[in-house]
Amino acid sequence: MKTVVVIAPNQVEIVDTPIPTPGPYQALVKTKYSCICNNTDSKLVGGKFPGMENAFPFALGHESVGVVKEVGKNVRNFEPGKIAVSGLVFDLGVEGLNSGWGGFCEYVLANDHQAMVEDGVADEAHGWVEVFEIQTPVDPDIDAADAVLLCTWREVLGAFRDFRLQAGDDVLIYGGGPVGLSFVKLGRLFGLGWIGLVDRHAEKRETAVAFGADAVFDRDDPAIPKLPKARDKKLDAVIDAVGKSELINASLPLLKRGGSMCVYGFYAGLTDFSVSNVLADYNFNLLIHQWPTRLYEKEAQVPLCDWIRAGRLSGKEFINQQFPISDISDAFEAVHNRKVIKALLLYDGVPTV
Repeated sequence: MKTVVVIAPNQVEIVDTPIPTPGPYQALVKTKYSCICNNTDSKLVGGKFPGMENAFPFALGHESVGVVKEVGKNVRNFEPGKIAVSGLVFDLGVEGLNSGWGGFCEYVLANDHQAMVEDGVADEAHGWVEVFEIQTPVDPDIDAADAVLLCTWREVLGAFRDFRLQAGDDVLIYGGGPVGLSFVKLGRLFGLGWIGLVDRHAEKRETAVAFGADAVFDRDDPAIPKLPKARDKKLDAVIDAVGKSELINASLPLLKRGGSMCVYGFYAGLTDFSVSNVLADYNFNLLIHQWPTRLYEKEAQVPLCDWIRAGRLSGKEFINQQFPISDISDAFEAVHNRKVIKALLLYDGVPTV
């Protein structure tokens, strides 16, 4: 099968590896679409993702959706012919080839977490890992081109719970990448109050407005520190969807008493940072979200699919470039040049639009 492999830093190739054999709690899934995770995949390719700096070569990818082809004897929640999301490959069957989740493989494995729980084998001794919880079937009325965005949307909407966001909250978001724009789009559907977004790219600010942002700002806009006075109220939360520690101190004066500074982007290579609490009101929350809460992520699939069915959410709003899997290097170049919100990778060569 075709496998996207990072041979060395910034060197991506497609190689042939064996099709994996599903175990008793696994489904074999033929990938239909996948998406580049702009930040994480770029750091992996560049050799800058913590813990993977010296893991070359490794199979890449963790956002994918496909059709179930075969299931193991104990699988109860996946069916052949149905759609599954977030399949991965941890063992590539090739000596010396590691896994960087392997979600871009032509065939992946989805694990039946619920069946493992019910049978009392959801533990390390039986090969269970926490990511199994978000490998889920997708209802047949959800198009695969929408389902592939569930990988991003579920994590973002799940983070609303980690960040304790409530309907009506006034929020400023730093970063207009796919995560920041998802916070805008899903925040409007969720029922947030005032939503602002900060990004240095005009086209991303325009997209944020189309998604429901009330205000947008360039990165160094002098209006940002004046927001509390201009709005006659402080913010309930500021979300760092970029991953820059300096945004914490810059944002603290914007927060109301008891407000939350919410860090979504991880600080790659940063071992510590300083928080100047004198910049904030007496009480504030500093919430760090560097890894998803899997239960929240999984449960987010239900409202997301409801919004998709209602026509209020669509993958087409986020996917603005498509590439056959053979052109994976071109897709990463487009991401590097900040030309895409989400780059869709095609495995059968058929565009979604």
